[in-house]
Amino acid sequence: MKIQLAESYGFCFGVKRAIKIAEENTNSATYGPLIHNPNEIERLKKDFNVALAENLESFKAGDTAVIRTHGIPKQELALLHERSVNVIDATCPYVTKPQQICEEMSAQGYDIVIFGDEAHPEIKGVKSYAIDHVFVVNSADEVDALRLREKVAVVAQTTRKIEEYQQIVGRLMANHKEVRVFNTICNATFDNQDAVRKLSQEADVMIIIGGKNSSNTKQLHSIAKDFCSDSYYVESEEDLQNGWFNGKNFCGISAGASTPDWIIQNVIERIQQITSV
Repeated sequence: MKIQLAESYGFCFGVKRAIKIAEENTNSATYGPLIHNPNEIERLKKDFNVALAENLESFKAGDTAVIRTHGIPKQELALLHERSVNVIDATCPYVTKPQQICEEMSAQGYDIVIFGDEAHPEIKGVKSYAIDHVFVVNSADEVDALRLREKVAVVAQTTRKIEEYQQIVGRLMANHKEVRVFNTICNATFDNQDAVRKLSQEADVMIIIGGKNSSNTKQLHSIAKDFCSDSYYVESEEDLQNGWFNGKNFCGISAGASTPDWIIQNVIERIQQITSV
């Protein structure tokens, strides 16, 4: 069995930065999961005593709150400061950018269209920075139902597919005189998606590694499935099934931006054990 990693995979700049910030702030708590990988969150708790707080009310004056990579709503950030909580902001700079764009363009009278998952913490945070007239869509088909004014600004969740974003932008430009388009999909997402697209055309089985709630990992798995029908999404080596590799000769591997190297290595070693029998 040939096993090959994608040319680009795993931890992105924003996640590396957030992990480093958390490790430097021992005895703190992250507000919400720092990244979408429960195994790495457990490691931070065990090795650095970085707890996970899901509720804003958990933080009192003098506590240290590490803000998750996905960011939090503007109002909640203001409340933490009002309560004299020591706020350490680990929001990814690629997420901060669409927050700033929404705030600035909204102040200039633009309706805001955000391409992404409205339930995702990144989008909840980005949306909160718009003053009014803000809409979230998950596909181009949802654009036609929006009641928009003439001036429109559009941003995307950092981990979405560029092809789907282009479709949404095309719909908006066909019906509105002024559309300001901001490409807020991060470079790491482009690189990882291009790499998995290339590898999945060569492999006869693909393993995509990442947290079950990871948007960017879901996108990688979706791309892999487009070219390799036997593509599987796992959180760790415990999810691997022996039957996936029966009759296969070439296993491609990629991992989401929140997947640490130690989990990737565990998966590779487990595949080697399965296929060497």
